[in-house]
Amino acid sequence: MAFVITSACIDEKAGECQEVCPVDCIEEGKDMYYIDPDICIDCGACEAVCPVDAIFMEDEVPESEHEYIALNRRFFEENEG
Repeated sequence: MAFVITSACIDEKAGECQEVCPVDCIEEGKDMYYIDPDICIDCGACEAVCPVDAIFMEDEVPESEHEYIALNRRFFEENEG
């Protein structure tokens, strides 16, 4: 189970989440940050510092934000290597 960044991050891009991540699984995209679900260790450090409450455990993502589960994964699939 990984953490997921949702729509509240769009155009926010404060970056605290990326700074505190101990495994560097958060990357900046064009409009927001994304968490690589294959690297995330579920430590919660990013969730604690998010100024806009955009980060959720995958199984706690609000139903209206479920598309962001796939968007986070797809970001890393499309930007490999």
